[in-house]
Amino acid sequence: MTRNGSKLGFIGLGAMGAPMAGHLLAAGHPVAVHTRSKIPEGVLAAGATPCAVASEVAARSDTVFLMLPDTPDVEKVLFGDRGVAAGLRPGSCVIDCSSIDPVATRRFAARIRELGCDYLDAPVSGGEVGARGATLSFMVGGDAAVLERVRPLLSTMGRSITHVGGVGDGQVCKVANQIVVALNIAAVAEALVFAGKAGADPARVREALLGGFAASRVLEVHGQRMLQRTFAPGFRIALHQKDLALALQGARGLGMALPLTAATAQLLQTCDALGLAGADHSALVQAVELLARHELAAPAAPTREPAR
Repeated sequence: MTRNGSKLGFIGLGAMGAPMAGHLLAAGHPVAVHTRSKIPEGVLAAGATPCAVASEVAARSDTVFLMLPDTPDVEKVLFGDRGVAAGLRPGSCVIDCSSIDPVATRRFAARIRELGCDYLDAPVSGGEVGARGATLSFMVGGDAAVLERVRPLLSTMGRSITHVGGVGDGQVCKVANQIVVALNIAAVAEALVFAGKAGADPARVREALLGGFAASRVLEVHGQRMLQRTFAPGFRIALHQKDLALALQGARGLGMALPLTAATAQLLQTCDALGLAGADHSALVQAVELLARHELAAPAAPTREPAR
């Protein structure tokens, strides 16, 4: 059973990694940290031990968390020069919370297990808000006994922890999650732009839809963002592009079609071409607006705030 005081490592202290590491520190764990940019002051102030290289983090830790942007980043941190693999001790555990390629994940896990260590893929849903509020949902692939051993650590950072299956299945689940979210964002964008161009008040249409079968968290939160034109990133378009690329790559390998995913990926690509790669993924509405030649106007008064 994992206990307070377990020696932890955290690599990748971006918008989500920093608050996740902060929750572990607040729970009383010593945490060694490394990131490719400057370590956030808040993480240092909370008592983290800065490390110059990833191998030093691994050498100081029983469990190492990764929260990195993409598959090549994870591979480099694990197996590159002075990477995690060089510092691991037998019996250690690597938990990758990044959203990356499931096939590569299985390959990485096999290499880590050859060192006598455990490996879980545990990508998350909930975005920056969930990371800050410790309300993330973890989709975990790997050995069930290993998950139970580290479950208290995950519970420090999230409130939903689901064992999906073997190594790589967590990443498969995250790709599926990103398909659902992206298509929902596109559907909400099309619905609101349609309503607006047809002469109805899109804010009132959204209110009506929230009371019926079309209600969804995306309509509630991202519909509000679209109407208020608040596109500061909670989850960047560039990251969602990466996730849908993983979905389409996986579909090709499986010999299947994902036509709606492909269409939504093109809308995200349009946003990228418009210079919106760093905006929140709700800014996908701007691609729909361009095609409709109609822009949603910001309402004169705020509509109903999303439930928290």
